[in-house]
Amino acid sequence: MTLTVIPSDMACGAQVRGVDLSQPISADLAADIRGAWLGHQVICFPDQQLSEDDLERFTLAFGPFGDDPFIAPIPGRQHIIAVKRAADETSPIFAESWHSDWSFQERPPQGTCLYGITIPPEGGDTLFVNQYKALAEMPTDLRRRIEGKKAIHSARNAYSSKGMYGAGDKGRSMDIRPSDEAEATYAHPFIRTHPETGRESLFGCAGYIVGVEGMDQQEGWDLVTEIYRWQTRPEFQYRHRWEKGMLLMWDNRCTLHMATGGYAGHDRLLHRTTIGAA
Repeated sequence: MTLTVIPSDMACGAQVRGVDLSQPISADLAADIRGAWLGHQVICFPDQQLSEDDLERFTLAFGPFGDDPFIAPIPGRQHIIAVKRAADETSPIFAESWHSDWSFQERPPQGTCLYGITIPPEGGDTLFVNQYKALAEMPTDLRRRIEGKKAIHSARNAYSSKGMYGAGDKGRSMDIRPSDEAEATYAHPFIRTHPETGRESLFGCAGYIVGVEGMDQQEGWDLVTEIYRWQTRPEFQYRHRWEKGMLLMWDNRCTLHMATGGYAGHDRLLHRTTIGAA
């Protein structure tokens, strides 16, 4: 089986054709897919017909399942969550802010897989930013100020009882379960070396970052917001447009992503799995 990899004309991203992911993946094919994934950071597989078993099997070809906190899995599964929105839903769009999935964990996941089941006729694009490129082109002074520093990551602003998806979040289709566990914090370097590519990348951003080790709250937050304005610039972005039956996988270690709206009046459903830390 020969893969055809078609790079996007944006800062990252590629389309992969020539593979039926409803069938088991050989070690050689998994290695080829991983090579495309590492090279392009975000890859999509159009025209796939995947069952829940297929999605789980594909995920496990690239690592163990990651832990998905605060969101209940779909019935009968432990490792698939539904990213869904009803046509008449009026709550804020889920994940409509830049982030790296679960960066607040002690060992953040390698990647995420997302499979399109019900795709609106318009809107709902997912945006990504290339954090290799953001770091490589960062102004020297800003890079100097973050060298060796660690950001404090936490889910509190999203998933605590007072967070975005906490007690005040009503009328949402997704089964989100806020918890006091969201108050936990872990520190990760602003600049990390990717364990597989060996390339340096920015990691994480405001949202799951709540402070900076060794800096007072205001000073740290000023630095975090300055980094945020740089790392999310349009020239570092890739806009992914969804199709029904498309599987998307991205590398959380060197990208940020965010959801977008624009599909009011239409249902939307995708199934998501997490590729855990190696």
